[in-house]
Amino acid sequence: MKVYGKNVVKEILHKPKTIKKAYIYENFKDEEILKELKNEKVPCKFLDKRGLDNIEEGNHQGIIIEIDDYNYCPLDKLLSREIIVILDHLEDPHNFGAIIRTCEAAGINSIIIPKDRTVKVNATVMKTSAGTLENVDICMVTNLVNTIKILKDNNFWIIGTDMEGTNYRKLDYKGKIAIVIGNEGKGLSRLVEDNCDFIAKIPMRGKVNSLNASVAAALVIYEAVINR
Repeated sequence: MKVYGKNVVKEILHKPKTIKKAYIYENFKDEEILKELKNEKVPCKFLDKRGLDNIEEGNHQGIIIEIDDYNYCPLDKLLSREIIVILDHLEDPHNFGAIIRTCEAAGINSIIIPKDRTVKVNATVMKTSAGTLENVDICMVTNLVNTIKILKDNNFWIIGTDMEGTNYRKLDYKGKIAIVIGNEGKGLSRLVEDNCDFIAKIPMRGKVNSLNASVAAALVIYEAVINR
């Protein structure tokens, strides 16, 4: 997998992850990154801007690295955590990356995603998460409903987010909880919603009837963290 951006590269350099190769702009000025790559004996290829753009069209900031594919963690590793965020078939990698960044900032290190019909960890997700992905465990599961039942068996309360429900500021967030964020367009899938213990609603006072998924996630996540 190829990832890019200075913050992403710096974060990966601080972790024991194998970097197979680096593609660097010929006038790259970040001496810290260059020194670390040299210390790690990473093979580097210096290119002009067109050469880098041919490898990756995103905002690579003059550096692209090739690493192993992302290693998803097993569900068992998360069962002792206090707060888990579940993404119900999110499709936008920018939303995924932003939610990862919010989770890390709020001290939450556990996210669950389904295997099918969802965005996976890719270069855009890593770039949008601004390097924080290295501090958050992502678990990929085959079936969200079965996973929710396992979480309930391990004393988790499941809190979904939707346009109809209880004001998110009036819910009890104490104990072990899993916060479910729905798809950008469709919201929570029916079976997932049916298996939630509570539904959190963010009141809308303007003319729009919903918020961006990552914004809604941030509001509920911080409400949960603050009121524990």
